[in-house]
Amino acid sequence: MASRLVLLVAAAAVAAAACLPAPASATEWMVGDNGGWRAKFNTTGWADGKTFTVGDALMFMYPQGKHTVVQVGNKDDFVACNLMANAIATWNSGNDVVTLDKPGKMWFFCSVPGHCANGMKLVIDVEDGALVPAPAPASAWF
Repeated sequence: MASRLVLLVAAAAVAAAACLPAPASATEWMVGDNGGWRAKFNTTGWADGKTFTVGDALMFMYPQGKHTVVQVGNKDDFVACNLMANAIATWNSGNDVVTLDKPGKMWFFCSVPGHCANGMKLVIDVEDGALVPAPAPASAWF
């Protein structure tokens, strides 16, 4: 009787573990890959085909003092390269890491005069990244 109870408890534990969500892993994206954050960036198609999720990080690499990274909160400021916009954040170290902390659109551009108008801008769509439960295994009876 005791061995049968142990088997039932073990089977229940395996079934419960199988229903837990699969762990998510964050991705660190080097913006522009080897070319980095640079002029005419938006013509490279760098973000095409990539899936960005909450918890991922963007790494903007560029020569310090030559460029910046500014995050704005809306499409209009992004399209207009509005340097007077209320920036959400600004970076200028040349080795900037931006953690994607919520789903939705994120807009970035370089605030050096003329750079944004010359295409140094990036828009991405960040997905929720919520854990998806693993499929339930077939029932097993012992």
